[in-house]
Amino acid sequence: MIAEEPGHPVFLRRAAALRDGFSDAELARAVQRKELVRLQRGTYVESTGTLPDDAAARHTLMVAATVAGLSIPGVVSHASAAALHGLPLWQVPLGRVHVLRPPPTGGSGSARVHLHVARVPDDQVTLVNGILATDVTRTVVDVARTVSFESAVVLSDRAVRTRDTSRERLSECLERMGSVPGSRQAARVIAFADPLSESVGESRSRVLLHRLGLPTPDLQVRVLRPDSSAIGRCDFGWRSHRTIGEFDGRIKYGRLLKPGQDPGDAVFHEKRREDELRDHRWEVARWTWDDLDSPRLIEGRVRRAFARGHR
Repeated sequence: MIAEEPGHPVFLRRAAALRDGFSDAELARAVQRKELVRLQRGTYVESTGTLPDDAAARHTLMVAATVAGLSIPGVVSHASAAALHGLPLWQVPLGRVHVLRPPPTGGSGSARVHLHVARVPDDQVTLVNGILATDVTRTVVDVARTVSFESAVVLSDRAVRTRDTSRERLSECLERMGSVPGSRQAARVIAFADPLSESVGESRSRVLLHRLGLPTPDLQVRVLRPDSSAIGRCDFGWRSHRTIGEFDGRIKYGRLLKPGQDPGDAVFHEKRREDELRDHRWEVARWTWDDLDSPRLIEGRVRRAFARGHR
């Protein structure tokens, strides 16, 4: 009744359970006892507690369960392939599993499956944990064609940063696809992608600064003392304005921790670093995750820092 699929959790399908003599009432009791967790309609997973809270991680389970139950095979694509590849899916809908089939194709989409009909060359297909999916390059291009610019930049920045692809490979893939819906949008995303962007928050910040019409900053700027030693590396820098921009994500200080340090130590170190930056006539504009929803607030901080930097 329950079969373990390589690289995936153990799934139980209602149809198979009923064939083996189980009833819906027995399945319901197993869920109540937390022996099973209902993943989606007609599919359960053996419980090790609860399903992942992370939407992308949960979606990968949905992908595995859905693909195994398809009557007509296909290649996992778009956001579903991105989830399998571990790419960040900020504000990307994950309600359905994306499957790609070449034309002519049988079957249709459903409430559970978003069916795409398109040709995909063999060299753009790979195996991820036993699941056939588009490779990182094709996945990024497909997502960039079909989601918002901001969401696509978040994903493409990560992909080029990890070197799983590059802007050149992305452009080549898009060119090979020819005239397809969303190609102009994807080209804009590819041109904007930057491997120096280190987090979702930094990618979102880049998009916001661009939309505000602010000068394009340098990324991961090293600020030096007169003796050429480094004061530190900063997220954004406008050297002509003597201004540094810093995105303060909640996980940032965790990344800064040295052995034996606690978060308070890291915050104190950051405060001292900022004081030294100001001592060397650098202005600093900071913003947080919540501030990204208030563009004018960030614009005001940056422009005021520019003004002070020119004094």
